[in-house]
Amino acid sequence: MEFHHVPVLKDEVIENLAICPDGTYIDATMGGAGHSFEIVKRLTNGRLIGFDQDIAAINASKKRLADFAGKVTYINQNFKTVKSALAEIGVGAVNGALMDLGVSSHQLDEGERGFSYQIDAPLDMRMDRRNPFSAYDVVNGYSANELERIILKYGEDRWARRIAEFIEHERAAGEIKTTAQLVEIIKKAVPKGARKDGPHPAKRTFQAIRIEVNGELAILEQAVRDFADVLLPGGRLAIITFHSLEDRIVKNVFSELASGCTCPKEFPVCVCGKKPQGKLVNRKPIVSAESELSENPRARSAKLRVFEKAKEK
Repeated sequence: MEFHHVPVLKDEVIENLAICPDGTYIDATMGGAGHSFEIVKRLTNGRLIGFDQDIAAINASKKRLADFAGKVTYINQNFKTVKSALAEIGVGAVNGALMDLGVSSHQLDEGERGFSYQIDAPLDMRMDRRNPFSAYDVVNGYSANELERIILKYGEDRWARRIAEFIEHERAAGEIKTTAQLVEIIKKAVPKGARKDGPHPAKRTFQAIRIEVNGELAILEQAVRDFADVLLPGGRLAIITFHSLEDRIVKNVFSELASGCTCPKEFPVCVCGKKPQGKLVNRKPIVSAESELSENPRARSAKLRVFEKAKEK
């Protein structure tokens, strides 16, 4: 299947990265190279470094960016390795970076990957297929209490307990192997009245399991700090999130980096001595315009936040 990627908030990302033609930029989640293409085509003597733990995304990006081969370096790793990965290729700091979090359009659409609750497939959900741990292991191996915990924490689903109990009950009769099986169990668990309004009843549980399988939130806070560290003075870090848990982490880290001082508010003067590392480019998150939403409904939950590293005095 063609690795198709519709870049969310494309114009807003490019505008806020303020691309310097001879600068060095990172796309931390290349996907189908939608954002990467927009960045690299604006570079003259510059360089793009693209990360993706999904080899299918790397291969698709190489095809999409074939005309810019000399300007792109591909790294088939999770972006959490940014500091060591840059050191390995001799890059000390960069002019800007983009993190487009969550699952890509292609991963959702490629049935066999098991990310979608709308396509029947084996329970997988691994972004990095080298990882032996999959959604199958979560659904069939976690206790009801563990399932409730992740569905409540990562899916923020009010029916977490019932869903966990129904999964436990159903798997007692045999392994749960496919997304369709899991969807049917969730539908049974969520009361009929609660299924009338709002998103698909399986959406939150699938999100929770995907986050658990890929350790998405566990690495995010440190990764944001690491990306801020590798920015050159005046460099910008743009992050697109797709749900409240991600957005909260990004917002809090950005706020901390921009405020510097971590002393309690009741202290009359600062005693920690921490200085701001930069500033927030946008106080409120940037969201998609109606024109984009009409073409790409998946952009509806996207929020863009941008941090700028302090310039040298």
